[in-house]
Amino acid sequence: MPTVRRIIVGVHGSLGSLQALRHAAEEARQRDVPLHPVIAWVPPGGDLAERRNSSPYLRKLWREAAWERLLAAFDDGLGGMPGDVQVEPHVERGETGPVLVSVADRPDDLLVIGTGRRGLIRALHGSVGRYCLAHAKCPVLAVPPSALMDEMSHGLRAWHMRRHALIPDTPDTG
Repeated sequence: MPTVRRIIVGVHGSLGSLQALRHAAEEARQRDVPLHPVIAWVPPGGDLAERRNSSPYLRKLWREAAWERLLAAFDDGLGGMPGDVQVEPHVERGETGPVLVSVADRPDDLLVIGTGRRGLIRALHGSVGRYCLAHAKCPVLAVPPSALMDEMSHGLRAWHMRRHALIPDTPDTG
């Protein structure tokens, strides 16, 4: 891999993106390069609906909410903004894949993305990871969720069923 001058990471607060944020922060720390966390936002109802009833006030609120999600991701993923890494956050309007590729526009960037669960919704709407891998002009590092995150994403009922399968039946002594 060529020399990396900055690390761009897609962040939106999901378990997968928090794992990517942790990994990207560690990469930035080890390489002594700036970390550029990016959150992309689209107005509720999409751009077309917002253009029909444009509201600068609502646009400001949506942008502020994106900033809050970005800062919350640092709290959730790293316990706050790291003091030993130069952080240059970005809040950009647009679809996530194109926004990440446009920010990571240099060959000496490293784009870090989290991988999520596979499923019907992802198949219908496409994958940010696939978009980035197909269109990025820099190396892309796809970070899978940790085993604990993968376990948590299946929900409590699935965990309960697997847990009970591991506990042997005990004879009733009452």
